[in-house]
Amino acid sequence: MIGQTQMLDRAKLIEQAKAEGLDFTRLFYKPEPWPTDTIYRSTEQDHEIAAVLDRRLIAETRDALERGRHVRLDLSIRNTDRSTGAMLSGEVAKRYGHAGLRDESIHIKFKGTAGQSFGAFLAKGVTLELEGEANDYVGKGLSGGRIVVYPPQEAEKLKPEEAIVVGNTVLYGAIAGECYFRGVAGERFGVRNSGAIAVVEGVGDHGCEYMTGGIVVVIGETGRNFAAGMSGGIAYVLDEDGSFAQRCNLSMVDLEPVAEEEEVMVRHLHSGGDLQAHGRVDVMRDMSRFDAERLRQLIANHARATGSARARQILENWDACLPKFRKVMPVEYRRALAELAAQGELALLAAGE
Repeated sequence: MIGQTQMLDRAKLIEQAKAEGLDFTRLFYKPEPWPTDTIYRSTEQDHEIAAVLDRRLIAETRDALERGRHVRLDLSIRNTDRSTGAMLSGEVAKRYGHAGLRDESIHIKFKGTAGQSFGAFLAKGVTLELEGEANDYVGKGLSGGRIVVYPPQEAEKLKPEEAIVVGNTVLYGAIAGECYFRGVAGERFGVRNSGAIAVVEGVGDHGCEYMTGGIVVVIGETGRNFAAGMSGGIAYVLDEDGSFAQRCNLSMVDLEPVAEEEEVMVRHLHSGGDLQAHGRVDVMRDMSRFDAERLRQLIANHARATGSARARQILENWDACLPKFRKVMPVEYRRALAELAAQGELALLAAGE
């Protein structure tokens, strides 16, 4: 029926009072096709899916996908390479589901400019490291993978903490995984993030918009309307000049100081307490406490992953920098955590009886 405009009933339309005086001749015009042409599908479209970068990634990571071996690749990338990592993650999901692969089973280092949706739906066990910059929607739907982005090594005059390295709407709908960005992100960073961890050196307007879970650390400036609609998860923002409250949307969140609990954390680490996970602090456990250690660990991870001078500076001056951080805590999220903690304590008392 495509193009068969003679089949449309125009009489009822023309009879409508609102259509009186309107001329639909051109709208319903049906051109005569060329002798070798057709009304529709006159040219086959080639989206070049067979030649996308992910096809190569899948082919060169067979050892990891099928035999569980560690694979590392070094490749170039350009801005026409979109959704890089999505098809590869699909292959991981087909075989292993959401559980994915062991950490760092696949580590791919790119150099260049990544196209839209770099690392989309990236699966657990896959790390994408980019020396360069990326367009919008980095980490869209992130599903357990790790993304690292930092400026080119040869850009010696560039100040990463002042330069944009990833575009807008980063981590849209992410559910799990980690991201470390040495540089500034665009607007709507972490929008609808529901479980991923991210460290970034600055964000534009509407950061953490509609966020429902996960952790975001901003060790630089933010734009206006931060935390609009943020109902879950937590964010730590370095507020050096004390003006962050003016740019934060406080309709659903409170701003809290980051309490120093180093001594408590050290006791847990040495006693093998429930905050340990695989030899390191489990940053996703008990989001209502241990903020200082959680924050310090994430910034240390950022420094290690990206070589960030900004992160190292904060770590070297920790005692002076810690009081300048603000914890963005959704009000209802805090209440829900308190209720869950109380239920857990009651369960332990009941089990003891």
